[in-house]
Amino acid sequence: MSTLNPSFPSPSEALPQAVPPTSWLPRVRAPRPLLVAALVVGIFAELLLDMPRWGVSFPLVIMTLLGALLMLGGREGWQRARPNAWLAVPLLVFSGFVAVRASPWLRVLNVLTSGVLLMLLAHFWAAGRVQRLGLGGYPLTVLVSALQGLRYPPALVRDTVDLRAARRQVPRLVPFARGLLFALPVLGVFAVLLKSADVAFASAVDRVLSVQLGTLFADAFTRTAGSVFCACVAAGILGHALRRRSASERGELEETPAKPRLGIIEALVLVLSVDALFLVFAGFQVAYLFIGGATSPAPGFSYAEYARHGFFQLVWVSGLTLALIVALARWTRRESRGAELAFRIGTTGTVALSLVILASAMKRMAFYEAAFGYTHLRLYTHVFMYALGAVLSWRAVTLWWRSERFAMGAFLTALGSVLAINLVNPDAFIARSNIQLHAGTGSLDAEYLYQLSADAVPELVAGLAPTDSARKEWVMSHFSQHVGGERSWAEWNLAEWRARRALEGASHLVP
Repeated sequence: MSTLNPSFPSPSEALPQAVPPTSWLPRVRAPRPLLVAALVVGIFAELLLDMPRWGVSFPLVIMTLLGALLMLGGREGWQRARPNAWLAVPLLVFSGFVAVRASPWLRVLNVLTSGVLLMLLAHFWAAGRVQRLGLGGYPLTVLVSALQGLRYPPALVRDTVDLRAARRQVPRLVPFARGLLFALPVLGVFAVLLKSADVAFASAVDRVLSVQLGTLFADAFTRTAGSVFCACVAAGILGHALRRRSASERGELEETPAKPRLGIIEALVLVLSVDALFLVFAGFQVAYLFIGGATSPAPGFSYAEYARHGFFQLVWVSGLTLALIVALARWTRRESRGAELAFRIGTTGTVALSLVILASAMKRMAFYEAAFGYTHLRLYTHVFMYALGAVLSWRAVTLWWRSERFAMGAFLTALGSVLAINLVNPDAFIARSNIQLHAGTGSLDAEYLYQLSADAVPELVAGLAPTDSARKEWVMSHFSQHVGGERSWAEWNLAEWRARRALEGASHLVP
C-alpha cells in the first residue's frame, strides 16, 4: 500500500470542514423573549421619560426593568442572583429619590448613582460576588458592563430577524413604490377638481390639510427613535445580566495579589517620615484651632482664602495619604510578625494624623459658613469631608482586620454619602440655615435663595418673617411659576407638591 506524502493533505483533510462562524457578537439566551421584553421596556421608558421633568416615571422604569430581569431569569436565575440581589435595594431607593427631591444637582446625582448600581447588578446577576471587587474594580466593572451591553442589540437582530428573507422582499416593494409615485399627482388633480365642486368636501379637505403633517411625522419619528434607543439600552442591560458565562470568565474582577517589591525598612522610613511631618502640622492645627479657640482666620487671610486653602489641603493630603497606604500595603514585604506589627502601627498613625488635618479643614470651613452662610458647594464639601474621614477610618480598621473588605467599605461609604445628601435635603437646609443666620447678623443673600429649587419653598415661606411681606410675596410669585402649571402623573414630584401646598397655605398672609 502506497503512503501519502505527509506534505500534502489527505483527501479527507482536503474537504472543507464545517467551522462555526466566529463573531464579536455574543450568543443570546432566549433571544425572542429578550427582544420582546426589551421592546416593551423601551416603549414604556419612552412614554414615561420623554417629559420636561422626571418624577415617579424614573423609579417606575427601573422597577419595570427589574421585573423584566426577574421574569426572563426565572427561578433558576433568581437563585444565582440572590447573593448580589441586595444591590436592588439601594437602586430602588436612589431612583425613588428622583420623585422626592426637586434639586437639579440631586436629580443628576441620583440618576448617576442608579446607573452605577444598575451596571453592577447586571454584571453580577448570575455569578460572582460584588464584595470581592478591588478598589479599582468598581469603576472598571461599570465600564465593562456598559461596553459589553453595546453588543447585545445587534446580536438580538442577528438571532431574531432573517435578514436574507428581508432582502428578498425588497424587489417586491419596488413596483408598489413606483405605483405610489404615479398615483400622487393623479390624486392631486382630482382632489383639486372635487374640492371646487362641493363646499362640504372642500371644508373637509381644508381640515385635513390644516394638520401640520411635518410636525406629526417629526413627532412620530422622534418617538420611534426614542423607543428604539431605550429598547437598545434595555436589551444591553438584560442581555449582559443573563449572558452565558464561560468557565474562564472572571466575572468578579478580583484584585490579584501583587508580588511585594519594597522592603519593610524602606517602607517604614517613608511612613515614619510622613508621620513626623503630619505630627508637626497637626500640632500647629490643634494649638491654633482647637486649644487656642480661634474664631477668625489666620492673619493675612480672608475667610474665603482660608477655607479654600483648607479644602484643597484636604483633597490632596488626605487623598494622597489614602493612596500611599493602599500602595504600601500591597507592595511591601512583611515576612515576620514584628515587621507586620511595625507596618500596621506606622500606617495607623498616618491615618490618625490625616484625620487631624481633616478636622482642621472642617473647622476652617465652619468659619466661612458661620460668616457667609451655606451654598451647594460648601454643603457638598462638608459631606465629602465626612465621607473621606469615614474611608480613612475604615482603612485604619482594615489594616488590622480583613484587609480585603476595604474596597467594599469604601463603596458603601460612597452610597451612604449620596443617601445622606438626599436625607439632608440641601436646598431646604441652605434656606433654613441662611434665614437663621439672617436673624442673627441681618445679612441675607436673597438672590442665591431665589435660585434654589422647590425643595426650599416650605422653609422660605415659613422662615421669612411675616413683617417682611414684600420679600415673601416675591418668593411666592417667583416659585409659583416653577411649581405651577399642568403636570402629568408621570411628572409628579413630592417636593413640588409640598411647595404648592406651602404657597397656597401662605397666600392669605400676604397683604
